[in-house]
Order: sequence, then C-alpha cells, then structure tokens
Amino acid sequence: MSFKNPNEEIRDVWCISEEEKQRILDFFQGAVYCWCKNRMGEHFSLQILMGGENFFWEGTPLIKLYEAKKGTADPVKEAAKCAGWLLKRVLADDKRVFDSGIEGLTKSYWCVDLKNTP
Repeated sequence: MSFKNPNEEIRDVWCISEEEKQRILDFFQGAVYCWCKNRMGEHFSLQILMGGENFFWEGTPLIKLYEAKKGTADPVKEAAKCAGWLLKRVLADDKRVFDSGIEGLTKSYWCVDLKNTP
C-alpha cells in the first residue's frame, strides 16, 4: 500500500464490470501521473481532477459510473463516491507514497515520495 497513513480504507466498487472498472483505474492513473509531474507538491482531490470544469464525464470511462447510478436519488453524488473509491485504489497501488487530509468537505491527496516520480 502506498499511503503514508496505513489506516486508509480502500473499498471496491461493484456497480460496473471489471473491464469498465479497469478502464477507470487506467484513466485515473494517467490523471495522477500527470498531476504529480506538472503540479509537484500540490494537493489534489477527485473534485479537482474530475469535477468543476471537468464535471461532464461523457466521453470518458467515468460515464459508466453515472449510468450505473442513474436509478438512485442522486446519481451524480453516488457516482462520485464510487469514483473516489477507485481513485483511492489507484493511489494505494502506485509506487509512490501519498498522504491525505480533509480540506473543507473534500478529501485531498499529495505525493510525499517524489523520488519515485517518473
């Protein structure tokens, strides 16, 4: 596990297929690598990476999470929760070490082991 805090909880997501899940994990891995390379030392969150101006998930693997949660009371919120768990899986499996903290209502991460950054 590559979290500085060994008590970080990792959950799996069951509402999509394994293939869809792998595409999202790969998508997040690219986003994390890009962030660590270009914004070294700055915190990031799911909202920073995939929210705000990037909230429209059409054309990305993340749309499968929204489609899977369409029948719930708040599909956007439920899809975002699943996306958060998948982002944590990517960070846990990464060779670098990440730390986390809460900023407002958002969980943020940052890379604390830059020697392993490609």
